[in-house]
Amino acid sequence: MKVTKYSGELVHYDEQKLINSLRKSGADQAMAETIVKEIESEMYEGISSKRIYKRAYQLLKNISNVHAARYNLRTALLGLGPAGFFFEKFIAKVMKEQGFQTKISITLNGKCISHEIDVLLLKNDIVSMIECKFHSGQDAKSDVKVPMYILSRFNDLKDKKYDLFSAKRSISKCIIVTNNKFTTDAIQFGECSGLSMLSWDYPQKNGIKDLVDRFRVYPVTCLTTLTKAEKDQLLILDCITIKDLIQHPDYLKTIELSHNRTINVLKEANQLTN
Repeated sequence: MKVTKYSGELVHYDEQKLINSLRKSGADQAMAETIVKEIESEMYEGISSKRIYKRAYQLLKNISNVHAARYNLRTALLGLGPAGFFFEKFIAKVMKEQGFQTKISITLNGKCISHEIDVLLLKNDIVSMIECKFHSGQDAKSDVKVPMYILSRFNDLKDKKYDLFSAKRSISKCIIVTNNKFTTDAIQFGECSGLSMLSWDYPQKNGIKDLVDRFRVYPVTCLTTLTKAEKDQLLILDCITIKDLIQHPDYLKTIELSHNRTINVLKEANQLTN
């Protein structure tokens, strides 16, 4: 059986890969195998991976909203677009969970020109700059031109000192972050040039998906008990993560959710963080 990927490429269907993705969402082996059998009974030659994903999500949601929310994480990151400003805020939240002080959207004058930096970090007296590359489609990858361009910006900034985090400091590290993936050449160039790279699945076992699960810093866009319009309203209110929502439940009153729906949303949010 052949499956059509997001890019249009035809590949062999991999049952174990689908089972593994369901298991990572929290489903047990029996639950994952039951869902896979249901999907396989509906499959046909050339079926899109997007259709398989949507069907798996629906079946998972019938069993557990929390499992479905975790399974929906990569799509939820796309919901932080289309411009990517909310993605930058989300990455700052992920870094804050790891003990960094953060600042977003800072403009600094380099040696040659001025630069708007997406996120600045401080930890152990080391200042790092983060440049985010947001893609609105799952098949897009950040190629080698991205780290080449960002390296030139970093080089224009690193030799100067700035008033950062209440002291005169220089930027000594640069991190490139994308919600999707990097090409092999991009990773090779970045590593060779001393840049740090963070994508959906890179570094291995320490990519965005791993950090989100480890620190329970899920975006509000992964919640299954909210509509897309409601999620967009929360983002505009600066409610970026589920932890933000738990800390400030009045956001749900602001977007005029009913009492019963508010209970359901907060229940799902608390289950995800716990």
